[in-house]
Order: sequence, then C-alpha cells, then structure tokens
Amino acid sequence: MIRLSLAEVADIVGGTIHDADGGVEVRGAAFLDSRSPVPSGLFAAFSGERVDGHEYAADAVRGGAAAVLGSRPTGVPTVVVTDVRSALQELAREVLSRLRSNGAGPQVVAITGSQGKTSAKDLLARVLADAAPTVATQGSFNNELGMPLTVLRADRATHYLVLEMGARGIGHLAELCRIAPPDISVVLNVGQAHLGEFGSRENIALAKGELVEALDAHGTAVLNADDPLVAPMASRTDATTMTFGTAAGADLRITGLDLDELGRASFELVASAASAPVRLRLLGLHQAFNAAAAAAAALAVGLELTDVAGSLSRVTALSKWRMEMHERADGLVVVNDAYNANPDSMRAALETLAELGRRSGRRTVAVLGEMLELGEESGAAHADIGRLVDELDIDEVVAVGAGAASIRGATTRQVESVEQAIAWLRHNVQRTDVVLVKASRGARLERVADSLLEIDGPDREEGEVGTP
Repeated sequence: MIRLSLAEVADIVGGTIHDADGGVEVRGAAFLDSRSPVPSGLFAAFSGERVDGHEYAADAVRGGAAAVLGSRPTGVPTVVVTDVRSALQELAREVLSRLRSNGAGPQVVAITGSQGKTSAKDLLARVLADAAPTVATQGSFNNELGMPLTVLRADRATHYLVLEMGARGIGHLAELCRIAPPDISVVLNVGQAHLGEFGSRENIALAKGELVEALDAHGTAVLNADDPLVAPMASRTDATTMTFGTAAGADLRITGLDLDELGRASFELVASAASAPVRLRLLGLHQAFNAAAAAAAALAVGLELTDVAGSLSRVTALSKWRMEMHERADGLVVVNDAYNANPDSMRAALETLAELGRRSGRRTVAVLGEMLELGEESGAAHADIGRLVDELDIDEVVAVGAGAASIRGATTRQVESVEQAIAWLRHNVQRTDVVLVKASRGARLERVADSLLEIDGPDREEGEVGTP
C-alpha cells in the first residue's frame, strides 16, 4: 500500500480520528486478523455475530499495526467510520486511482467464471510474477471485502494486479469493477455454480458479462471460445477481444491435448503463426483450459508466448485443496479437491479420477459431499453425479451427509458423517488405490484427506475390501 497519513485516510473514507493525531503514517496493507498483524498496516475491525474485531484492536497495534479502521473508538489510533466495509472499498478505490495516475501504476487483470477462476488466477499470477512485480488475490478472497484488501496490497512497485472476482447476484461484479476498473477482463465459463441465487444460467451469464462491460475501449476481453454463453459477450464491449479454447477460430488455441499416467495435461498453445508446448505439473484435464485462459491474459498484457508457456510448465501447486495430489508412504494416492464443488467441477474431478485409474491400473475411490447453493436443482444435480460415477466406472463411492444422499451410483455407500467416512476408508482402502475427496467447502471434507494421509496404512487384513 502507498504511504498515507491517518489524516489522509480519514479524508478519503469520511472518518474521524481518535486517540492519535493525523500525522500517524500507514505504510503497510490493510488486514483483518489481529493474530497476523501487518507491520505499519491498517487493521480493519468488523463487528460480527460471534467476533467483534474492535476488541482485538489493541492487540493489532501492539503487534505492529499503525492504526485501526473501525466503527467506534478503540483506545488506540483509530479512524472511525459508519460502515467499515464501504470505507475499505473507498480506500482501495482511491489508492488504486493514485497508483494509476498519469498512466502509471499496475495493469488490472480481473478474472471470473463459474468454476476454475482461482486456479486460472493462480496460474496467471505465477506467469506475470516471472515478468514483473505482481499482486494477486490470495486463495478465493474474491468478494466485496476480499478484493479491496487485495488492492490495498499493491504499491508503486506493482506492475500487475490480478483480481479474482466472484458474484452471487446481478450487479455484484459491476460493484467490484467500480472499485478496481479492469484493463483486461477474463471470463472462463458459465456453469451451474450458485444456480440457486441466480435462477438460471442465462442470469449467470448476464452477471459474469458485467466484467466485460466494465472495460473501456482500450481494454481487452479474454473470452472462452468454447462456451456458448461466454463467446457472445464480445458484443457487450467496445474493447479488443481475445478468445481461447479448442475452437478453430480461437485466437489462442489448445491443440494436441493429452494426459500422462498421473493425469497431468500436455498440449500446444497456438497463437497466429506462433506456437509453444506446455507440460503442466498440475492434475486434471481442465487445468489445460485454465492455463490457456491465463496465457491469453498474459499475451494481452504484452508477454511473449514462449515465455508464458515456460512459466506455466513450471507451476507445481495452486491454492490449497484444489486437486492436490499426495502420495502416502505406503503408496496410497489421495487427491484433495475439497475446497469447493459444483456440477461442472465435480464432473471434471471425477473424470480425472477415472483417467488416473485407467492409466495407472489403480482402484478408484471417490469420497463425495454436498454441492451447495444449487437451489431447486440440487436434488437433480446430485442424482446426475450418481449416474456419472456409474458411467465412469468409479470402483467405490462414499457419499457423505444428508445433502449428498441423492448420489446413488451402483457402487455408492451412504454415510452420515465425516467420521463414518473416515472409519470406512480406514478399513477398506488399499495402498494401490487412488482416492478423490470432493465437496463444497461447507462439508469440510478436507478432514477426510488429512486423516487418510496421517494413516501409515489401512487397518485391515491385506486383500479385505468392503462392499457397498
């Protein structure tokens, strides 16, 4: 964050200063967790149902923070405002505006999509960081609170600012773009995530397209040529359009797509007369499309295709719990994809599991939890997953919790809790198996993956396998 006196902060957000004079200087980023204070940063104190951040303001300042942004005095240097979230957003908008004054400052790349946006953001951030100082969204902190915090991590050395933007309703992305107007807008896909909130995929497309509408004529819209609800978004802007995908007319094409025995994609990226090979170290065919989206955005900011392909091929990990592959000491392979789930990402994960089984000869085990926020389509969507596991010949399926009860494949067993799932797996997985763990974040199925990786071996006689 750029240096600001407390008087400047108060002026920007329309607040009043308490327990300090206006000369106190904020030199670090804004943050929320008093247990991890940012030196010379600004602690944003929120009053929630269970925790009141104001009670920890003194701890944050003792830990090195310069001041607090809160809704009441705290006994330490504080800018008091009526609405902390709105003030944080206004501070981010102003700081970014100052960074971009006189044509300087970071290029802002915004990414949205029904699935894959965190992975695509992670890939793009690694590519851009190889070229110049880059600040990017951490994890999936992509909403009206997380995005301003990301913006406030940028300073005068920042060349690229990569912002993942999520939406749970029409108008959300437009609001985020007023805080951080994008130079490049990337739309990955329109799927069924948050269908309960939006009501239809057409409404999801309407909302995602707000990212494209936020561009001015000098910007670039990076669009998925293979998605029939994304490609037409080109008509919603006067900006330049760059498309990616497998379609013959895509500006950046994926060709020669293949998977190795561990489910890692290799392919060629082709743009005009240039081409470059990519060999990903990440698990899943879908990562090829996330990589292509990242590559298209990188080309849009002016990087060379060969450099981009080289950077993509060096990425070894993304944000946690996203198709993380671990091998236990005895050989058991665990794929932890427990951060989030919707019908499209569930299909991609299960297809990857099936391919791993076919190529490695391992028995496949899927531990699946509920896909949240699907509204009235929830029952049908989970039933579709039950049919999919049969089509893919997944050997064993454990459906965890009442929300996953509609997953009823031929090899599916229903359990009520994570603890029951762990108990069954403890006695039934073999060291030659590959286990996928996948659900929406609310199911907390990462506990299953953690438990499997803590076990040295199955608590059973060799050869004993449970039956559904």
